[in-house]
Amino acid sequence: MAEIYLMHPRHGVKIASLEMEAQHDEMHGWVRFDPADLEEELSEPLVEDSVMAEPRRRGRPRQMQDG
Repeated sequence: MAEIYLMHPRHGVKIASLEMEAQHDEMHGWVRFDPADLEEELSEPLVEDSVMAEPRRRGRPRQMQDG
């Protein structure tokens, strides 16, 4: 049984196990892809700008105690 990898811009990635299933999915916007090609693209280093900023703290700030 072959594995057919499909990608959709909204729904992500899925694996179809039958050719008929893959053809049905392609009629609904899914596109076949080779996972080996995707691994080559991901092996490139990520840009530093993609790192998320530190999350904001919630709630009231704590009051300083004298002593």
